[in-house]
Amino acid sequence: MKPVPPTPIDKKAAELGEKTWDPEWNSIVAQSLPVSMLSSRVPRDVRLFCPHFYLLSDTDKRTFWAYFFQALAGAEAGLDPDANVRHTEPKLAQEEDVGVTKVRSEGLLQLAYADQQRYGCPFDQAADRGLPSGDPARTILQPKNNLICGVMILENQIIHLHRPLLWHDSYWSTLRPGTFSYGVFAKQMTNPPAACALHAAYRNRHTSAQQN
Repeated sequence: MKPVPPTPIDKKAAELGEKTWDPEWNSIVAQSLPVSMLSSRVPRDVRLFCPHFYLLSDTDKRTFWAYFFQALAGAEAGLDPDANVRHTEPKLAQEEDVGVTKVRSEGLLQLAYADQQRYGCPFDQAADRGLPSGDPARTILQPKNNLICGVMILENQIIHLHRPLLWHDSYWSTLRPGTFSYGVFAKQMTNPPAACALHAAYRNRHTSAQQN
């Protein structure tokens, strides 16, 4: 893989001596990507963050997705692989038919045990039941399992359901346009790989606006 740039939250965490994004997690994301997420089947709104996405090599596309999931983990969990939060939405609490963790979102991407049944995620609730909340040994908190599951969830949204990357009913509130959470995510997407040419696109739009 090519080097994956740090997100703003990762830079800030490094300055403060807090938990940062582990470079090994980039490889986990890259290796988990299905071929479909490197193809033209990826929805067009990906160009909001990576204008040259469809022109990139597969290697550069993998680098972009690694950055994307770093940004998502930053917005969802502050890059903390052990993060776990209780749901506040009654709908979620009712939908998740799981044991002691039925109202919790956990790990880098704030996932739930119910995702094992929904998407085939590599979680083992039975094995985790005897471990305390926040124990990094829990399968749902292990970065590899959490990130693989996240790729599966996003693939389902943008490939199988043919929905945009930013969708009002996305699994993650951070990918729902118009929400406060989306604003947090969008700020993390301002330093994508150079091959995306995001800043060049901004400059071109600004220049065109001035000329007109």
